[in-house]
Amino acid sequence: MNEEKNQRRGEGIPAGFERGTDGPKVIVVGVDGSDTSWRAAAYAAGLARRQNALLAIVYVQPVLAGGAALGAPVAEATEEVAEELLAEIRAATDRVRGIHEMRWEFHTFRGDPYAGLVKAADELTADAVIVGASEQAGHRIIGSVAVRLVKAGRWPVTVVP
Repeated sequence: MNEEKNQRRGEGIPAGFERGTDGPKVIVVGVDGSDTSWRAAAYAAGLARRQNALLAIVYVQPVLAGGAALGAPVAEATEEVAEELLAEIRAATDRVRGIHEMRWEFHTFRGDPYAGLVKAADELTADAVIVGASEQAGHRIIGSVAVRLVKAGRWPVTVVP
């Protein structure tokens, strides 16, 4: 009986990795420059600060095969977006320096936003994934990145409106 109580309290259970046992340690947030992604980033930053977690800000550079076939400088354009996002994030961090301190990293991936966020969450052993709600009407029909992440069921997912 005493052993059963200890097991319920977590005593005698071997130590190892377990997601979210003491709150999140790594929070992944997807940004793409949209208003909802900035709101998601702000929400994730507050959560990361309060939980003393690492905030992993992820931008997935879309691969536009059609644009590349027509000779459009797609890679350069998406690199510019990544640089602009990073500059904006650094500026926001500088504005609150001394008031709020937190750990953060910026990651970029190429490809499908869903696949990029999954890859980031897996590689960083994320405890939570936060994304902004899609602003595109078509996503209500075919599904958004947020819906796909929720359906994957691998992490707690928060969708910020």
